[in-house]
Amino acid sequence: MDDDYRRLADRIADDIASGRLRPGERLPPQRAFARRRGIAGSTAGRVYGELVRRGLVVGEVGRGTFVRAAPPAPNGRALAEPVAAAMAPRVNLELNYPSAPGQSELLAPALAPLLRPDVLTEALRPAPADGTPEARAAVAKLLATPGWRPDPDGVLFAGNARQAIAATLASLVRPGGRVGVEALTYPLVKEIAARLGIVLVPLAMDQDGVRPDAVAAAHRGAPLSALYVQPTLHNPTSVTMGEGRKRELARVVWELGLPVVEDRIWSFLTDREVGEPLAAHLPELAHVVDGLSKRVAPGLTVGFLVVPPGRAEAVAAAVRSGGWSAGRFALEAGVRWVEDGTVARLVAAKRVDAARRQRLLARELAEFGAAVRSDPYAYYAWWELPASWRADTFTAAVAAHGIAVTPGDAFAVGPQRAPDAVRLGLASAPEPELARALRTLAAVARRGRTGR
Repeated sequence: MDDDYRRLADRIADDIASGRLRPGERLPPQRAFARRRGIAGSTAGRVYGELVRRGLVVGEVGRGTFVRAAPPAPNGRALAEPVAAAMAPRVNLELNYPSAPGQSELLAPALAPLLRPDVLTEALRPAPADGTPEARAAVAKLLATPGWRPDPDGVLFAGNARQAIAATLASLVRPGGRVGVEALTYPLVKEIAARLGIVLVPLAMDQDGVRPDAVAAAHRGAPLSALYVQPTLHNPTSVTMGEGRKRELARVVWELGLPVVEDRIWSFLTDREVGEPLAAHLPELAHVVDGLSKRVAPGLTVGFLVVPPGRAEAVAAAVRSGGWSAGRFALEAGVRWVEDGTVARLVAAKRVDAARRQRLLARELAEFGAAVRSDPYAYYAWWELPASWRADTFTAAVAAHGIAVTPGDAFAVGPQRAPDAVRLGLASAPEPELARALRTLAAVARRGRTGR
């Protein structure tokens, strides 16, 4: 009986070798496979694990298990071991954690004073949602733009920006409530909404971001409780709203009396004049979310919230009840990095780094032209694939070469078909690895486009 799972794996391997299962094809979920075969779920898990071990399939978290582009062995059976390409070092273009050269050396000096026993005792205590007066003042200064300066009394803190989003939505929307979001949105917002029992309503976008008429139409259909948007360097498309669109959206939102959660986590990369945050046009409705994870480092981070007048206690209560409070040590370290100029130096270095990686992207994928949509200041790109490729098939095909990309359905909201596009995260891989990965992606896409 212990060999049953191997025999089942052999049958699937034969289907792959014969072409009955094609590269990029998705296998059924393990539960469905178990029901179909009349086996235990644990046995189905062993079958899929065996197929992964042989290098015949690749599992993508949250998306499923796909057949790899592995060639058959000369005897007609599938290869028992991963092909050489599948064993190549993995380049993960799903992750997107920027790191500046010499970053640790820049960060270390501010931490040294916190390690004194008298200071460390205080730094290890829990931090309240409103932090400290010094922290609120430092963050208000950090987030200020030429035409918008947050009121320090409206600044709150969470463990990271994701928790800040969750706390803000929890304070605004009851379970079952509807939240408007761009039709392509930050994937973790979908997870947050599921946990809070919130219904996400996809809103049409164009080349300037979410369309105000889509917001109004969705609200007429059934009232929205809030709106979540990324007006600056939208993830995944990297679109930044122009001032005209922001004013038009602000007018519609104001007329509807609709609270807004404005995610500005990537806005620090824009060193050109892009106008003011949406919050500058909606001071009584907009809740701004930001943080240190992208500016500094993902491992020791703090999320920021700037809330409208009268909203601080409600949002702070949501932070406390969700267990989303910032760590006092991280908060103290972050304030020191802001005040001593470390954050500003890291931001300047990451802007230069992002621009350099965008030039690399433009060079390696030049043949695909406007299908590769990005901003010269962003750490990611949105690639609308050639017509011969589906996003899931392409994702599986490049996984066989040791490269992970994020398909469009990870960002899509609602039942409509996800775009055949992938997001490329440019921040995490070292530049030589990134260059090689981009060349490989281009070669795979070219083969699909030309039929070779």
